[in-house]
Formats: sequence, C-alpha cells, structure tokens
Amino acid sequence: MVHSVELVFDPDTDAKIRGVWDDLTRAGIRSQANNMSPSNRPHVTVTVAESLDEVANTALRPVLERLPLDCTIGAPMLFGGRVFTLVRLVVPSEELLALHRRVHALCLPHMPNGVLGHADPGQWTPHVTLARRVAPDKVPAALTIKSVGRDLRGTLTGLRHWDGDKRIEYPIN
Repeated sequence: MVHSVELVFDPDTDAKIRGVWDDLTRAGIRSQANNMSPSNRPHVTVTVAESLDEVANTALRPVLERLPLDCTIGAPMLFGGRVFTLVRLVVPSEELLALHRRVHALCLPHMPNGVLGHADPGQWTPHVTLARRVAPDKVPAALTIKSVGRDLRGTLTGLRHWDGDKRIEYPIN
C-alpha cells in the first residue's frame, strides 16, 4: 500500500463534492459515494510514498499555518487507460503550489524510499477524485452531469496522513 498526506475540505465544500458523488451515482456511475469506509471523504492528495514515518505527523504541523486556503475546484479530468478515474482539477494557485512544496520538503526526510514521482513538485496535479474504474462507455454520461463540470469555490481546512498499510488516518493538529 501507500502513505499519503492529504488536504481536507471545510464542511460546506465537503458537502458540495459529496453532492457530485451522489449525482454520479444517480446517473448509474459508481462514484466515491459507494466507498463506505469511515475515512472516505473528499480530499486532495498532496504527496504519496511507499512509506511515511509517523514522526512526519509532527513535522507537518507548521503547514497548518497556511490553512484555511480558498480554492477553485475546476475542470473534470480523466486519469487512466482501459478504465478511468474521474477527477476534478483543484486549480493550482500559487498558494496551493507553495503549500505543496512545503509538504514535500517536510515529508521527504521521513520517506525512506522517497516520494512517488507524480507527487514531486512540478509533476503534481492537484485534484479531488469523483469516481474510480469508470468504464469508457460511461464517460460521456458522467461528463454531461451539470455538477461534474460546474466550478466550485471551496476551502481547504485540514491536513491528514493516511497510512494505507494500516488503513488509519492521522489528523494533523
């Protein structure tokens, strides 16, 4: 599994994104709403690695000074090939990119095998996931749902470390 550091949204933004998940589900597209894990919530993965020492949780506390951070949840995008992951871009403002660089610098000493390449500064695509394993024939229907394409103003208010090995989230506070 992997470890990730993730930004989470304020309750209003969280509810708006969950509304998009629900719209997808109503249209017959298996969305993140189908994930019943208590830790499943809209988030923006900031960095990801094969492992991240728990001491990073303390090292990350200075990042909280940069929150809350207003953001725009913009265009829908697709990741993948045979099946797709449907996401929405979180527009990479200078403040968000600076926060990303700071998280990267603070976490790197605590990642024994380094960061996964797509999370490196200059390679990172900030996004929030709407649906995984979307079949190609479902993509047109997903992209015609109004809430999937409408920009959302939101606020990022929290930070967590997700330990995918133990399936535990550690709020950074």
